[in-house]
Amino acid sequence: MRLRSIALAVITIFAALLAADAAWAVTIGFAQVGTESDWRTAFSADMKAEAARRGITLLFADADNDVERQRTQVLGFVAAHVDAVVLAPVVVTGWTETLQKVHAAGIPVFISDRAVDSDPSLFVARIAADFNLEGRLAGAWLAQATLGACSIVELQGSVGSEPTIQRHKGFLAVISQFPNMRILHSVGGDFTNDGGRQAMEGLIHSTDGLKDVCAVWSHNDNMLLGAIAAMHAAGLHPGHDQLMVSVDGVPDIFRAMLAGDSSMSVELKSDIGKYIFDVVQGYLGGRRDYPKWVLIPSALHTPADAAAVLASRGL
Repeated sequence: MRLRSIALAVITIFAALLAADAAWAVTIGFAQVGTESDWRTAFSADMKAEAARRGITLLFADADNDVERQRTQVLGFVAAHVDAVVLAPVVVTGWTETLQKVHAAGIPVFISDRAVDSDPSLFVARIAADFNLEGRLAGAWLAQATLGACSIVELQGSVGSEPTIQRHKGFLAVISQFPNMRILHSVGGDFTNDGGRQAMEGLIHSTDGLKDVCAVWSHNDNMLLGAIAAMHAAGLHPGHDQLMVSVDGVPDIFRAMLAGDSSMSVELKSDIGKYIFDVVQGYLGGRRDYPKWVLIPSALHTPADAAAVLASRGL
């Protein structure tokens, strides 16, 4: 009888464990911006890998930088009866109606990476880095490197996106404190290599070969890498004649640092699936005390630690 009781107890515990596992078998819809940069591609890959590690069914949608397409994809998640939606929005504005429909369906929304300007009650939390801080870090580093005297050309990201808005504001907030620092030209490059290359080709032409330009400030690494290629093609010497400053921390920017072509990058972590899914699963498990902004830390890198960073990533 004692052995039978023990066996029944073991079976009961095993059944309870199976039930607990089943309770965590959730389906999450992830609406991604697109594949405009190396950072974005790495972020998507990390989300998929982290979901697989946790046993999460991840429905992945790539908006290809089309906000209307992304809104349709989000509503598609509602039709699929997902347990939660993770949204990395293409732009900040115009999300209220879509989020209201998701909210009405009883599906929690989590904003990742970028931001929306909708009523905060329509989403649980935003899990993201501080883009304004990234701009301020870049501006402060450049102010120190140039002793507060520098004429700058700026490569901006996608129009209306949170990184573009906040990185510009943060950078400007710092350099405006130095009378001899100013942005001469701001040109859009859509966060892509080709966009950065084309923008720099135009700037080289309009500034007589970047005459009197002491630095290039780019809202992401891919645009800066494109700008570096354009400058080399024009016989210029990026990293020497002009300081080259950007954000993201993708592998190729560290290689550019080691080659002497790039001066600094503020790292935007791409392996953030763990941060996002911790919040999503915590909320679905009953936790309700998350702040509206769950901050992901940033870091600043220069050629001094470029080799060590690549080595730490196994590259």
